[in-house]
Amino acid sequence: MEYGEISLSDREFTRIKDRVYSVAGIALSDAKRTLVVSRLSKIVRALGLPSFNDYLDFLERGGSVGDGQDFINALTTNLTRFYREDHHFEHLRTYVGTLVAQKPRGSRLRIWSAGCSTGQEPYTIGMHLLAAYPELKRWDFKILATDIDTNVIAKAARGIYPENELNGLNPERARQLENVGDGTIRVPAEVQALISFKPLNLIGPWPMKGPFDAIFCRNVAIYFDKQTQGEMFGRFGKLLPSDAFLYIGHSENLGTGGDGFTLVGKTIYQARAKVQKRDAA
Repeated sequence: MEYGEISLSDREFTRIKDRVYSVAGIALSDAKRTLVVSRLSKIVRALGLPSFNDYLDFLERGGSVGDGQDFINALTTNLTRFYREDHHFEHLRTYVGTLVAQKPRGSRLRIWSAGCSTGQEPYTIGMHLLAAYPELKRWDFKILATDIDTNVIAKAARGIYPENELNGLNPERARQLENVGDGTIRVPAEVQALISFKPLNLIGPWPMKGPFDAIFCRNVAIYFDKQTQGEMFGRFGKLLPSDAFLYIGHSENLGTGGDGFTLVGKTIYQARAKVQKRDAA
């Protein structure tokens, strides 16, 4: 099959699928063949290599600094917007409201946006909660936002978006973002200060220890096979104390990682109390 100047053989496509699975856990289907060629051919040409086989050989030899990350960045898809799947944010607001009512001022609140893409999800969490509970400014309130794609992490950390990101938001929510006046909008500094953006491969080691009061991992598991999905959701469960919440994508389920959770709403799972293992007598 020919795409411009570069052809992709079945063997090359298999090598690409094997590499992206081993490195990032992403299971590419045959339907992604055109996408793979479109995105990777630009990199192959920029490196001056004649074929995808030569490119893969180059990566396997170690490449240059950043080449392996460029391969992953090219094959990840980032589709997000402010207040996407609104019911999750409404549920989170109610849940955090109970914490605010029960805990003293200055208490700890931690939320993780796993697979945060260009940042709209963690920023929505921060804006929505601060608008509902201004007293959180006096809490130990932090949001961790991670993604495997270093390009989108860099964009997210800037907190600046095109003005058309306001499309579909009601006036109250649109006012939460600052209009710069040059066709862009900006996330307020007090919200940006809540969020730490970090690169993270979800199938690799996790340096964070938790616990988290809530984890968002939406429309990430769809790129993994069933085994990888179950393992990831199981790992999330270990970082969530009982009664904390996990929010996932509308087309996802926990599979084999669901033992520690109870479904309490549309794609909303609550962590169950952990069973303590007794030592053998």
